[in-house]
Amino acid sequence: METCYKLFKSDVIKDIKLKEKRFGFEPEITAKISRIPSIRIYEVGISYYGRTYLEGKKVNWKDGFRALYCILKYAL
Repeated sequence: METCYKLFKSDVIKDIKLKEKRFGFEPEITAKISRIPSIRIYEVGISYYGRTYLEGKKVNWKDGFRALYCILKYAL
């Protein structure tokens, strides 16, 4: 979920009201999309090479807590 690769048909995503602005986007959109019965979520393998902090990595441990909070908030 936390790789920033998302693909949606525009008619599906236009009707979803989003609140999160940062790393909470992914849990929020995943939870809201999963509630739509006619939508099927596919997981596809990707190649991912993470950046170091010197290369511009912005994710830290606080973002992990925010993601957990958003999972609980939007999934329940």
